[in-house]
Amino acid sequence: MTVPDAGKRQGANLAFAYVTTLFFAWGFATSLIDPLIAAVKRVFALNNAEAFLTTFAWFIAYGLMSLPAASVLSKLGYSRSIIGALIVMVAGCLIVPAATAADWYPGVLIALFVIASGVTLLQVAANPLVAELGSPKGASSRLNLSQAFNSLGTTVGPWLGSHVLLTGGVFAAGAVVTAATRSQSLRSIDMAFLGMGAFFALVAVFIFTARKKINAASPATTQAVSPLKALSSPWAIFGALAIFLYVGSEVAIGGMLTNFLESPDVLNAPIETAGKMVALYWGGAMVGRFIGSAVMTKVRPAVVLVCCTVAAAFLCLIVSQIGGPTAAYAVLSIGLFNSIMFPTIFTLTLERSTAPTSATSGLLVFGIIGGALLPQAAAHIADAADKLQPAFIVPMLGYVGLTLFAIGCIRSKAKTEVTTTVAH
Repeated sequence: MTVPDAGKRQGANLAFAYVTTLFFAWGFATSLIDPLIAAVKRVFALNNAEAFLTTFAWFIAYGLMSLPAASVLSKLGYSRSIIGALIVMVAGCLIVPAATAADWYPGVLIALFVIASGVTLLQVAANPLVAELGSPKGASSRLNLSQAFNSLGTTVGPWLGSHVLLTGGVFAAGAVVTAATRSQSLRSIDMAFLGMGAFFALVAVFIFTARKKINAASPATTQAVSPLKALSSPWAIFGALAIFLYVGSEVAIGGMLTNFLESPDVLNAPIETAGKMVALYWGGAMVGRFIGSAVMTKVRPAVVLVCCTVAAAFLCLIVSQIGGPTAAYAVLSIGLFNSIMFPTIFTLTLERSTAPTSATSGLLVFGIIGGALLPQAAAHIADAADKLQPAFIVPMLGYVGLTLFAIGCIRSKAKTEVTTTVAH
């Protein structure tokens, strides 16, 4: 029995490594939205709410596509669903040059929706797959480790994206918005998305070559289950609401950061520099996830979650009330405390939900629609106040809600704990 068990563990570890590359891929794609907001705002002459339609187009895909994605996963299995998702993402990247050639901002939004639809299927497949590639006890630690590589992608995305999107054209020193400078900036947007499409294509080839290892280590394919069955579990609903608040808060902060750091009453930094500094926000999440993955082998995940949500809420309060470098450092520090939130909420919910795993996963990913709605609320507040600081009240309230979720998890038991108690 020892040799087969060792071989099974090795296969699960290899599959875990392959799937973790996906976390990097969608992290990179999602964080590219942050410098894109600043880019389209100036290139298309938009206000905050109009520029934030980029996040709306991206994250509304989770609301519309996550429940169907859970059904697709049940029917196609893990590897085919993942490869199909990557192909959709490549197709979305190819729409961008057509939209910019027509100088049509809604076309860019359509492209973002298509790319995010593929990312949605990746999320529905990869998150529960990582949770199940090993012992249930280590699920939170494994998912946090994978999310650390997701954070590596979100750290690289804003830095590289700012270098491509926020230089030259309308962003050149002393430049004015003319047909020539706009054209140059539109071509930069093309370059960013065509490069990203090529990257997704390479990842798809990589996963295709590894599909047999992934299939061998994956849980057995289950009968198709309606994602709506997750509505029968209060914990699945509570978890989806928590994901809604977390993603909405994180995206609202990330989307405001470039213009916030650029503003004269904060750092008065050049826009490219401000955009690259967003990498510190996401980099903090990366560091925090590596730390959190280790800490949660010793400390209950729900306890760690409470500490992080309280700290993030306090930092948002500081940012909403003061300016200058202190506000800049405070807002960038929030990323460190965001680090463990998504994967921990995900696994805590899966451990407590009485609904099937695929249905619960679909409903949790549906909660990512918060990234479409809460940033819009923040953007409207910023436009009304003609400054960004008051808008940080929105993520602050989101973190307060997450604190309540974490306290609820501390006061309840996972299904495995309940089973063990009954057995004794």
